Amino acid sequence: MPSIKRFTIICGHYGCGKTNLSLNLAIDAARRGEKVTLVDMDIVNPYFRSSEYLPLLNEYGITMIAPSFANTTLDTPSLSPEIFRIFDTEDRVIIDAGGDDVGATALGSFSAKIKQLNYDMLYVINRYRPLASEAETASAILREIERASRLSATGIVNNSHLKQYTGPETILGSMDFARETAAALNLPLRFTTAPREIAGQIDIERIYPIDIYVKTPWGS
Repeated sequence: MPSIKRFTIICGHYGCGKTNLSLNLAIDAARRGEKVTLVDMDIVNPYFRSSEYLPLLNEYGITMIAPSFANTTLDTPSLSPEIFRIFDTEDRVIIDAGGDDVGATALGSFSAKIKQLNYDMLYVINRYRPLASEAETASAILREIERASRLSATGIVNNSHLKQYTGPETILGSMDFARETAAALNLPLRFTTAPREIAGQIDIERIYPIDIYVKTPWGS
């Protein structure tokens, strides 16, 4: 598991793989014996949310805080009042923020409290996602997220993939993009993910082997 702060926010463009990364970080921390709370803050995207994986999280004793109407037929979800507990807990807290600036707006409601904490906000990028495949456009998306959330990113995560077609060359082919984006934003490239079955074939620094829990046509 990569080195991240106890209170970590995962943000990024729609389809970059935020939810799968959040699940991996939460489960890996739980496997190490940590108490973990995973917060699903996506009240915009009705299709792929961390809360959809509640049975999996229950297996590892991970506490889930999800939109009030998650897993129902209602289409007007709202944040649960239980979310205020994350500012008093000693658990490792991982927040799966909504995509882009619209999804990150919910974070703005809690920005004053979050700023009092020693937090990480990791910006997830995917070289192979439309509208975010160049350093310039990827940088612009983060600036919008920061304005909406009233929070500052602390690092970049290269989560470039092509779903089931991801191979070592997919990851290696994304590294220049990841470094250029990090340089443009003046942020460190904290780590690069790779599916566990191919991670050992990739010779780069700070690689994080992940399991693919979110299996959809275009990711989340």
